[in-house]
Amino acid sequence: MDTSDTAEAAPAPRAKPGRDRYLDLLRAVALVRVVVFHLFGWAWLTVLFPSMGVMFALAGSLMARSLSRPAVSVIRSRLRRLLPPMWAFSLVIVPVMFALSWKPVREEGLWWFIKLGSYILPLGSPPYPWESGSEGGWLELSWADQAAGPLWYIRAYLWFVLASPLLLKAFRRLPWVTLLAPIGLTAVIGTGLVTVPGTFGEGLVDFAVFGSCWILGFAHNDGLLKEVPRYIAVSSAAIVMGFGLWWASGHLTDEGWNLDEIPLAQATWSLGFCAILLVYAPSWRKLPGRLAGWDSLVTLANNRAVTIYLWHNLLLMAAAQLVDELWSIPWFGDTFDTYIEQSYEVLILIAIWPLIGLAILAFGWVEDVAAKRRPRLWPNGADRARKA
Repeated sequence: MDTSDTAEAAPAPRAKPGRDRYLDLLRAVALVRVVVFHLFGWAWLTVLFPSMGVMFALAGSLMARSLSRPAVSVIRSRLRRLLPPMWAFSLVIVPVMFALSWKPVREEGLWWFIKLGSYILPLGSPPYPWESGSEGGWLELSWADQAAGPLWYIRAYLWFVLASPLLLKAFRRLPWVTLLAPIGLTAVIGTGLVTVPGTFGEGLVDFAVFGSCWILGFAHNDGLLKEVPRYIAVSSAAIVMGFGLWWASGHLTDEGWNLDEIPLAQATWSLGFCAILLVYAPSWRKLPGRLAGWDSLVTLANNRAVTIYLWHNLLLMAAAQLVDELWSIPWFGDTFDTYIEQSYEVLILIAIWPLIGLAILAFGWVEDVAAKRRPRLWPNGADRARKA
């Protein structure tokens, strides 16, 4: 084999010591945006900051850097980091579903139990009862649907991890074709032109919609974005984003400009948005200026990103129940009834963060064990700062 050809086909990643705090900041902002969107439901937030596209682009960059090692070991490492936090989550919600009278679907037979295995290895969509709990109770009727909602991200991430060795090889041979191919796939299966049924179809649409963002992470890691003149990169990204908005304007759903419900608009807007973010990436070793005051929270969010994402929907419901209890407090509920009603969602937003903190304390250590690190209750970088 010609070693010069090999070197040309697989350029060395931009290996830099330490963490890139700019990328860490983007991930933290993405997580906060996800929580706020799932609380308020403001469709325009999906345009303002396409969190999922950003998270997949950042993950793709880290995956490309890791693939300088043997692919099998990298995939094994990624699965080890990803799956145990999901198992901890599943060990809580699945028994509760069964305790609330959820039963296997007799018509599906063995297939139902195979789908139940998605709570262990999320290659497909896990089943859950459409209605569980009780109207007005601590667990509302749709709690299982909302709790299981974030698991689509784990499935998509797993698909990308498994496909990354082949995707990276394809990208380094035909970078621009590979980068844009998922957009073409989204135009086919994400617009209804061709429909792929079942849970495989759902996973394939997610894979297509965010595939270009994941591969854009490859381009960032390999330094390809630096080779393109900035004015060309930004103007091209703006054109792609403009197409996304144009497509969305003609395919608005009942939720308006919610790009989560418009696959082709989501794919193109997210790609252009992430491209601009990465083109201007400053590669900070430390957060500069006033951002430095957020360093510990950014560190905590990055060290517990999977835990926060998995639990936030369930915790939003718990926060709503806590706020509802304010009306039951003698004198307080009657006196401040109007104020509680007018600031209801804001009060939930205030209550969710302590609950997320409790989830980090209760379940976050699983991420450390999965990564073969010493378990830490509150990994906000304080120990590192003291040592420095």
